[in-house]
Amino acid sequence: MFKNNKTSLAIIAALSGFTLVGCGGGSSMDTTPTPIPTTPTAPPISSTPTWTAGVFEQSNDLKNFCETPRTGNDPFNNNAPYPDQVGSALYEKLWLRSWSDETYLWYDEIADNDPESFATVADYFAQLKTEQLTDSGAKKDNFHFSEPTEDYFQEAQSGVTSGYGINWAFIGDSADRILRVAYLEDGSPASQIGFQRGDTVLSVDGVSITTNTESGIDTLNEGLFSPTNGDSHTIVVQSNDGAEKTFNVTAGNIEQTPVQNVKTITTANGSNVGYMQFNSHISIAQEGLIDAVNKFKADRVDELVIDFRYNGGGLLALSAQLAYMVAGSANVQNRFYYQTQQNDKQLVDSPFPFIDEEIDYSTFFSTGETLPDLNLSKVYVLSTSDTCSASEAFINGLKGIDAEVILIGDTTCGKPYGFTPTHNCATTYYTIQFSGVNNQGFGEYAAGFSPTPTPQFNADVQGCKIEDDFDHQLGDSNEAVLATALFHVENGSCPIRTATAAKAEPVSFSNTQESLAPLNVSTQFTQRNMDLTWPTLSEEK
Repeated sequence: MFKNNKTSLAIIAALSGFTLVGCGGGSSMDTTPTPIPTTPTAPPISSTPTWTAGVFEQSNDLKNFCETPRTGNDPFNNNAPYPDQVGSALYEKLWLRSWSDETYLWYDEIADNDPESFATVADYFAQLKTEQLTDSGAKKDNFHFSEPTEDYFQEAQSGVTSGYGINWAFIGDSADRILRVAYLEDGSPASQIGFQRGDTVLSVDGVSITTNTESGIDTLNEGLFSPTNGDSHTIVVQSNDGAEKTFNVTAGNIEQTPVQNVKTITTANGSNVGYMQFNSHISIAQEGLIDAVNKFKADRVDELVIDFRYNGGGLLALSAQLAYMVAGSANVQNRFYYQTQQNDKQLVDSPFPFIDEEIDYSTFFSTGETLPDLNLSKVYVLSTSDTCSASEAFINGLKGIDAEVILIGDTTCGKPYGFTPTHNCATTYYTIQFSGVNNQGFGEYAAGFSPTPTPQFNADVQGCKIEDDFDHQLGDSNEAVLATALFHVENGSCPIRTATAAKAEPVSFSNTQESLAPLNVSTQFTQRNMDLTWPTLSEEK
């Protein structure tokens, strides 16, 4: 069922064309007149689709026939008319069915259920995936989701999301109800009124974090994870110094700051260590990454620490750019970064290279500008179980060219899978479409990359295991994970304390006798993705 595309040299023009359409396309030089809005037209009666078990129409013949078609022009596609036509929920379901059969990595493990048996399109899509389990008993596919297309483009092109600018972290399971601030977006409402990393939630709008009533859980879910723009909520937290703080915070459109805390740290033995916190592989991160690398070059850093602790993934292309900026051409030596493995219905992609050029992510074309690089053969990566997807591809891609990756923190999430976001009828769908391997043919890290002083298996990475430290701010040399990396820089080994250190205890709710229901964390909060949308580089123009 799978193809190892390692040896293929074919360039798939269809993929490049799709990604340009899917990401806005066009250029600033486009002189095409603004189209006149069109009214959706109904399909002929004779073309009304039907479901027959085991028989699949081409997905392209079913695409854009919508139950509620949009009218007017698409601001994310050069103001072109929306492609929507009058259709039905059945049309949308059958498109999802055919598209999944064509592209899903494990398409032969999808049950072909009657779409009319499902009340909504969303309900039908939710079961278009494998129900198989891994050897450990975990679900094989935990990365199946959708979102409004408008939200997708807002975040992908401008980094804008809705909320307070707080990135939360559960300590343990969400049912444990220990929720702390992991980091804040720069300039966000939450950062401006005094929230800090490590703050632990006590209550929301007067409802205790330990409530188990249905109405109370609804209040927590809305106030913490899905506030409506313009609405204010009162959140009480306990700070790291033990003090209780009450904040009234208003939700709004938040511009993400994917690159933060860029600094050069001088160790006791005189080594210059570059540090940056990298939160998301979204297109607006490119400028911040280039600025960071230029700073590190000017500071003549000897070592580099990249903090991937909360980076759930994103654009594989941006990951390939960062890997190039770390290693440089002398270490890359024309070896490839990533080779997809898709199902046996798909054409074979050529291997994806390390990218040494700046990309105009509004068009997905190279600008022709060469990226700066540090020419390093070693990099330190700080990790947690939230380090996923494109972040893991960075680790694997560098290991594939024998660069030394030192992993400090916890085992990564284990997502060697990805997809090309696909839009239909105002919804963007994500379904696993590929896995991938590095230049040495390795890609089996579904259980994550694990830091260890004594690697034994391919998914083991030289490094030190240590708990995340919420009692210090990110970028602080005394923060335990960064401090461990700095110790390793100076000594070439893990500090003994990492083996015996006790985890810092946040607020404890252990006196609660009742078993707590897990909170309903939103998709945007939990999604871990790798986006295969690939740019056209100078040599391909």
